[in-house]
Parts: sequence; structure tokens; C-alpha cells
Amino acid sequence: MKTLKTIAAALLVVLSTSAFASDDTKSEKLNINYALKAYIDAVAHGKINGLSEVMDKDVKFTSTRGQQIVNHDRNQILNSLKNLKNVEQNCITEFSIVESTPTQSVVKVTMKYEGFSRINYLNMSNTGKGWKIVSVATSYI
Repeated sequence: MKTLKTIAAALLVVLSTSAFASDDTKSEKLNINYALKAYIDAVAHGKINGLSEVMDKDVKFTSTRGQQIVNHDRNQILNSLKNLKNVEQNCITEFSIVESTPTQSVVKVTMKYEGFSRINYLNMSNTGKGWKIVSVATSYI
């Protein structure tokens, strides 16, 4: 009987620890830092896992090429990044939060290459199911 109680107690500890770990992972994924890290990992390091879950279903990507504005949707960007899976960009990546409220944030992500920089402005929304990227505007300088 004592052995049965010990096994039951050990099992209870293991299960409750697993439940708390799962809750920690879920709450981490709700955090703005998780969404931002997923984006930077994808575009700078080719680590695309997790990116689709932090992108809103209607996310829009806009880039300026000279005097032309080019738009892409979610599927086009995800397909493009699949071709760059595990490709490490030869750049230094930095970010700064331009403006932030409990429901909206604008984040500037700068990728500095030799001779030029790629500037991405991310508009992010707190959806209650985590922070989502709702638009990205890119320019090159």
C-alpha cells in the first residue's frame, strides 16, 4: 500500500509539472516577444517554424522598389520563406519598438547588410490569442 501511495504521488507530481510546463509554453506564445522572435528567426535565420502561427490570416506585406510598390499576401510570403529555409542571412539584425499599447505595437526591424539595409516595420495586434503580425512594410536604404 505504501508503494502504491508513493507511485501515485510521483505520478501526480509528474503530471502537474507537465501541465504547468504546457501552460508556460502557451503563455509564452501569447507574448509579443514570441511573435517578434518568430519573425526575426524566419527572415534572418531561415527558421520558419512558428512564423505562420504569429501571422494574421489577412497579413499584408508591402515593399517599395524604386517608385514601385509591391504587395504580397500571407501565402506568398510563407512560400517564399520556405525556399529560404535554414538559410542564414549575412546581416546584423536589430529591432526597436517604435510605439506600443496593450493592443497595438509598431516594431522596426533593421537588417544591416554590407552596402545596404533592409528596414521592416511590423504592425502587430494583440488578438487575445496572442500577438499577431498584421502588416509588414519593407524598404531598402
